[in-house]
Amino acid sequence: MVRQVVAVPNPPVEETDLLTVGVEEEFLLVDPDTGAAVPAVDAVLEQVPAEVRGQVEREFQTSQIEIGSPPGLELSSIRHSLGLLRAALADAAERAGVRLLAIGTGPVDGPVPPVVDKPRFDRMLERFRLLVPGPGNNGMHVHVGVPDADTGVQVLNHVRPWLPILHAVTANSPFARGADTGYASWRSIEWERWPSVAPTPYLASHEHYRRLIQQLIGSGVMLDEGMLYWYARLSAKYPTVELRIGDVCPTVDDAVLVAALVRALVATALDDIAAGRPALPADHHLLVGAHWRAAHDGLEGAAVDLASGELRPAWDLLHQLVGRLGPALERHGDLAEVTGLLDGLRGHGTGAARQRAVYARTGRLEDVVSDMARQTRGEIRA
Repeated sequence: MVRQVVAVPNPPVEETDLLTVGVEEEFLLVDPDTGAAVPAVDAVLEQVPAEVRGQVEREFQTSQIEIGSPPGLELSSIRHSLGLLRAALADAAERAGVRLLAIGTGPVDGPVPPVVDKPRFDRMLERFRLLVPGPGNNGMHVHVGVPDADTGVQVLNHVRPWLPILHAVTANSPFARGADTGYASWRSIEWERWPSVAPTPYLASHEHYRRLIQQLIGSGVMLDEGMLYWYARLSAKYPTVELRIGDVCPTVDDAVLVAALVRALVATALDDIAAGRPALPADHHLLVGAHWRAAHDGLEGAAVDLASGELRPAWDLLHQLVGRLGPALERHGDLAEVTGLLDGLRGHGTGAARQRAVYARTGRLEDVVSDMARQTRGEIRA
């Protein structure tokens, strides 16, 4: 099957069996002494080098900042882009007197920084009031090229049962307001306050997808299409599906692993669609429960098997998924790298496990912040 997979506006047409992938990452800006979130985005943006400024943006709160990698076919290009952007942003943050953290939400208690002054955000505040989460809610979004919107909707149906285990892989926010929350991804729990956050429903067609968006806007649940916070959706800007399930990853290695798995998941869905294989049915409420379990346990506990409805060790489900994705990983040249990265993840654990390990050694959240800052800029890989 020939697929158009480029994922940039008005690109030259290229036909290939390989899929493009691009990554967006959101970061927290914190005080270098206390670790508390600070409203420093404007000061940091002033320090960002001109050559990368087009790939750096404000996010919802003034304690957040976002980067986006150019889409590419090679994992090596994604790794290079993310490493370059993270280093440039970390340096800019230091010149502005703050620190950059790749972390789901702030672990240290402190005042909630204000929302960025933007008309759309003002309308969100007016409509939804106190739903603004903590010091900053930082996720990772992965875009993968698809041929067209109709195919993209079918891809959403096929990937939805596998997203909870990828959600578990990204868990990176166990601490909030100065304490262990008991969750591996507290960001996920805070994020679910917004009424349009949910697993993607099973969709009958692209027309069904568009109709639901208009109904959600009409009901007041969303202001606009940008507030469609399903865990997977069609991009409103690019010819891609966008998976937005997890916390921002602590290291570039972690981000590359997730990007590779997401691309292989979309490629496998396209193979299944071409072969006429149906999507695995998944009850909506069980899917909600599976995502809750992923946020609670990460990879260090149990996960819900959507095929049986039973709990299994999370790593067993992850290995099952990787086995399923093997042909797509090999086709993209990613299998060896993913195998190595998974071995590393098994050894050092998710971001949540790493944060808890630091805290168990020192009893200081300031040390957790320092460790996360070094992981963010690549001084330590795990």
